[in-house]
Amino acid sequence: MFGTVVVGVGIAGLARIRDLMNPMPSSPSEHLKLFGFVSRRSFGNINEAKQISLEDALRSKEIHAAFISTENRSHEETIRMFLEAGKHVLVEYPMALSAKAAHELWEMAEQKGKVLHVEHIELLTEEYKQLKKEVAGKDLVKGTLHFTGSVLDENKTGFPAFSGIARLTWLIDLFGDLTVTSATREKQKDKNYSRMTVHFQTANK
Repeated sequence: MFGTVVVGVGIAGLARIRDLMNPMPSSPSEHLKLFGFVSRRSFGNINEAKQISLEDALRSKEIHAAFISTENRSHEETIRMFLEAGKHVLVEYPMALSAKAAHELWEMAEQKGKVLHVEHIELLTEEYKQLKKEVAGKDLVKGTLHFTGSVLDENKTGFPAFSGIARLTWLIDLFGDLTVTSATREKQKDKNYSRMTVHFQTANK
């Protein structure tokens, strides 16, 4: 069995705990054993998974890999700690708040002989797979991707472009490399409202 720990218990972290505690029959998850979860908040147990300290997770010889599901801004530091401790790492997208940091982390994983895997779960959904089939072989002339959500704490999630970067990877996966041609941001603090509008161009304009 391959020992794991989940770091962060937001929506993604709780889903990880649920799936590791109840793996699908004959799936690779059956070979993973959840030793616990790490959180800044005190929970005790969640679905029979026990809470352990970050220090214990880093020191444990029984834990071989960490699943990181924390806010964007803390990804880089947490990845570094687990790689330094000799653990494999799976992290929710995005891995870091800059390309430079991401490349450094991948180099570090390679030097340590560990796997560093970034998972963008939305690209694995049936809805997305269907969308990809529908656009295959077609030329994009013009299109709009609009999504909404609650206003996020920039101290935890990073600049708004990072709050929406998971959706931007849809476009790159569907249509290839994109170039930013313009970007604007509108904020209305009194209404707790923020909007970012970005225009992209494909390689063939």
